[in-house]
Amino acid sequence: MDNLEQKIEAILFWKGEPISRKKLSEILEVAEEQINQAIERIKENLNKRGVVLLEKDGRVTMGTAPAASEIIEKLQKEELNKDLSKASLETLSIVLYKNGTSRSEIDYIRGVNSSFILRALSIRGLVEKHVDPKDNRRFIYKPSFDLISFMGVKNLDELPDYQEINSSIAKSIENVSEELKNETEV
Repeated sequence: MDNLEQKIEAILFWKGEPISRKKLSEILEVAEEQINQAIERIKENLNKRGVVLLEKDGRVTMGTAPAASEIIEKLQKEELNKDLSKASLETLSIVLYKNGTSRSEIDYIRGVNSSFILRALSIRGLVEKHVDPKDNRRFIYKPSFDLISFMGVKNLDELPDYQEINSSIAKSIENVSEELKNETEV
């Protein structure tokens, strides 16, 4: 894929969340000015389409066009009234038992990209997204108070086998981190 616009669109679609122009420049190994020009071309190409490029604080993401807001709102209401999928329940369990985890950790545990699921859980008010205090470029997903209240627990320690499962997940992620660290040192 030689087209810079296509690469940026692919990254934005896959990521499912805002990314800075600087980070796009680093990923694609091109000057930030080239990224800026490509983003302007993408904006022009998406004019009068169902998808738009959204921008805030130097970060960009894909979103739906304002003209499609009624249909999206209708679909969103339907989605909120549906039962949670198996993938959503898996993701929600990880967020509950980790009580603060990054999307990359969730992706590792599940083995697939969880961006859209996290967005859906967030829209439903089941998870909250907070800036990671250790790295302000990423987010930590935590269970919302509404979710904890709905589950009928006062705190997460009351979840079945909480300590055991939390420790198991932490060890698993710690082992992977060690493996990755050892691979980069070699």
